[in-house]
Amino acid sequence: MKKTAFTRPLMGTLAAFALLLSSCGASGTAQTTAAQTAAGISAEKSAGAEESSSAAEGTADSAAAEESEAAETKTFTAEESTLVTVTGGQIEGSVEDGVYQYLGVPYAEADELFTPASAVTPWDGVKEAVAYGSISYQSGNMGSSLTEAGPNESNNAQNLNIWTPGTDDAKRPVMVWLHGGGFSTGSANEDTYVGTNLAKSQDVVVVGVNHRLGVYGFLNLSKYGDKYRQSANVGMLDIVDALKWVQDNIEAFGGDPANVTIFGESGGGAKVLTLMGSPYAKGLFEKAIMESGATDTMGAVFTDEEVSEAIAEKTLENLGIAPEEVEKIQDVSYGDLQQAADQARADIAEEYKIPAMFGGYEYLWEPVVDGDFLPKEPVQENGFTDIAKDYPLLIGSNLNEWNIWMKDALQHDVTDELTEAYKKAYPNEDPSGAADVDMLLRMPILRITAHKADQSEEGGAPVYSYIFTKQLDDQGVYHGIEIPFVFDNSTDDPALASTVSSLWASFARDGVPSADGVETWEPYTRESGAVMILDDKTYLAHHHDEDLIRILEPDYVW
Repeated sequence: MKKTAFTRPLMGTLAAFALLLSSCGASGTAQTTAAQTAAGISAEKSAGAEESSSAAEGTADSAAAEESEAAETKTFTAEESTLVTVTGGQIEGSVEDGVYQYLGVPYAEADELFTPASAVTPWDGVKEAVAYGSISYQSGNMGSSLTEAGPNESNNAQNLNIWTPGTDDAKRPVMVWLHGGGFSTGSANEDTYVGTNLAKSQDVVVVGVNHRLGVYGFLNLSKYGDKYRQSANVGMLDIVDALKWVQDNIEAFGGDPANVTIFGESGGGAKVLTLMGSPYAKGLFEKAIMESGATDTMGAVFTDEEVSEAIAEKTLENLGIAPEEVEKIQDVSYGDLQQAADQARADIAEEYKIPAMFGGYEYLWEPVVDGDFLPKEPVQENGFTDIAKDYPLLIGSNLNEWNIWMKDALQHDVTDELTEAYKKAYPNEDPSGAADVDMLLRMPILRITAHKADQSEEGGAPVYSYIFTKQLDDQGVYHGIEIPFVFDNSTDDPALASTVSSLWASFARDGVPSADGVETWEPYTRESGAVMILDDKTYLAHHHDEDLIRILEPDYVW
């Protein structure tokens, strides 16, 4: 079978990482190299020249602008054979490598800022869905700010990208992708997320979702009138609207609305967890996949309502807008709003002592535990939210994640004891890698896994655990490296891509991950500690890294 190759995989996860580097004072050269490497692009070695952190910020801004421009200009040729009728009217897509492709399909409209989107305005004639739609305004993240919007950014970015093997009545599993970049950056319009190969090889329907991010998606103005009652989570409400659209329309694309799986990486994984805990999403999907989607400061926990209200109050104060004049915020420019909100984030993080990932204090845009959209934290101190009891979950992380990039902050001191524990945990890996084994994401994801398993023991759906260990180059098994394998887009190791995409798609099909040549994947329990190691030699392990955890995270409670 022919496999479509993708050569410009700029990931939303990457945008957040670029901002992270700038906040740590990384050089512009180093930032670009790490970004290219994380996207699977062969990067030249840095000459070692040090640039200022402001240069790093500029690189982050230019990367976001490049992504927007690329998404705006890529256009395919419409074909009459792809004509379908959806909410709003008729659309026409294209056929790429035998797969029907529909880009920029509107699922809702955001007429105003900070309010839930409304229904799509119907159109006359046939709308061509052959070019990516707008993406959300991007927001500052991890210590950095954005001052100018990209050419294809908008508040009205509620659109989908769809790939399907056919517009028939085959009732295929539907896989809805939620992109990375925290809750502040990224889009569904990136080459790494193209669903052609996944749809074709696994006979599934793939849907990518664009939705509001950052200050536009999570500024809690609920104290300032009923109009803004749901403003704290409109970015997530957009995704709910997308899932409702899928329920109403996906049969026209050969999909089964009764068999929908949400899956996402990094911030996208945290979005998956959010939806698992929201009554607004109940009945809109059946299964969930969470890839590298939690740290102890995001994903495993979300924002307290009091903190979110303080951010909004400070933002209005910074803008010079009195509470009774809140409507003036509708006319504030992108740059002014970002500047006011970023200053508010910094001030409130300091006031409330909100811990940053690598020391100090920081507030990151994310969903708010408001008692309505998100009644409580999905991951409880001693359990998992009841609303998620019936969702099977596939969850895991990568061997190194950010350790390769953030050596000063994350690299471990190597001892003989650590090396031996690493060899025991990962017998097929080079023992010198012990210094860079990830714990930043591994531990909170293990906690989520274990708490979900506790729920499974009480009659809930199962949870399946994995660690991805495939190393492609000297950059290690970094954050996001598994994405091309999940989408069957990797040309570095097509065999492993076939295995991983088969595992993900089979889980979407019937709730049990399986693939040719892979032993039975047991659900994780605290007793079994079952985890699938995904690599050239994929195998099931049990309690494989507990000695590592005892050495590196002896006080972590999971």
